[in-house]
Amino acid sequence: MSYEAMASVGHQTAAQLLHNRSVVVIGDSIQRSAYKDLVLLLQRDGYLSDSQLRRKGELTFESDSLVEGGCLDQMHNGTNYREVREFRSTHHRVRFYFVTRVFSRYMSSVLEDLRADAPDVVLVNSCIWDISRYKAAWEEDYAEDLHLFLGQLKEAVPRETLVVWNLTMPLGRRVLGGFLTPEVASRAGTLRYDVVEANFIGGALADAYGADVLDMHFHFRLSLQQRTKDGVHWNALAHRRMTCLILGHAAEAWGVQLPPALPRTRTAFAIAGSMRCGLAPPRPATLRGPPSPPAPRKVQVIFEDRQPIREALQPACTRHAYYTPATTPAPKFQPYPSEQNQPPGARSPYIMKKQRTRWRQRAPYSYSQRPFLDAPYRQGPRKAPQYNQWSQHIEAAYNQRLREDAPYSQPLQHIFFPFP
Repeated sequence: MSYEAMASVGHQTAAQLLHNRSVVVIGDSIQRSAYKDLVLLLQRDGYLSDSQLRRKGELTFESDSLVEGGCLDQMHNGTNYREVREFRSTHHRVRFYFVTRVFSRYMSSVLEDLRADAPDVVLVNSCIWDISRYKAAWEEDYAEDLHLFLGQLKEAVPRETLVVWNLTMPLGRRVLGGFLTPEVASRAGTLRYDVVEANFIGGALADAYGADVLDMHFHFRLSLQQRTKDGVHWNALAHRRMTCLILGHAAEAWGVQLPPALPRTRTAFAIAGSMRCGLAPPRPATLRGPPSPPAPRKVQVIFEDRQPIREALQPACTRHAYYTPATTPAPKFQPYPSEQNQPPGARSPYIMKKQRTRWRQRAPYSYSQRPFLDAPYRQGPRKAPQYNQWSQHIEAAYNQRLREDAPYSQPLQHIFFPFP
């Protein structure tokens, strides 16, 4: 489904498509947010707020109820955390099971619930917890658990049930999710590569068992700006897009034709790209969409005599990039200043900057500075300053100090400054 077509899947379309149907969502916290967005869309047109996306285990959310776990039990980030939610209305029913492993003793109890009350749609995803919390070499165990789960799921639900395996969405380079305990925090840097391999295993096995595969990793590979700062979860606009992709896939599987998409206008682009989660879209007078490109102009010029036209267009060539105006010749290099061009009253030598364009006066050295006289000159991180001729009284003072207690046999300026 295209990005423009997602705006047509609204409250009325979702309510009519899932009329008298039961939906079961199984997975982690991202699947929980997908369940919440579907519940919200079945009641009204709106987006989830940031607090609704971050909250977990609450007693009620948009007229649903907490059946098991959550705040009714202990809240933690362990592998044995449980949360079962259910939304019921006159013609809709949506359930959610939070799982941390694709097949376990708890998953067997979930499959027993599906056998007792067969749903019409089953949305499953389990990847991040499986490859990060149990073993470092997760490939064999994950593939074996998938075999067991998909085999028992195929026996638990009838053939008419639409089973959709959602591939995991792309992770960030820096992962800060609550599922990463200090023991496995070192694997956060390579987890995004493990997800790609786990998606390949899960998609291949789900297709082999006859389930539908919805590649969320592909659909959101170019929408990384909608990912939150923790590198795992996504914002409300991304979850609405996920819901529209799921409903569009279900409509295609059932042979239902969705209403046509909104026209490609500024109002449609602004509504589709609005980030005002939980609020009604603004009025069209305040919308600002992407500016439409100007229509290309067709210009046809017939050259009969090229030389006069070229001469006539010569002044206009100055506007093009290939035109290079005439430049003044570069000034000649100015030599180092001497005593003749020093300003009057100067008592210290002058040093030159790196650009060789300006001169500044340096504070005069005192011949009583012991480190400067005894230690050899060390060049700093910048270029060593180049000194011009010394004044007579400073040079005499240095030579006098040299004759007294410096064991050198040549003048000081030739030792430290070997240039004229």
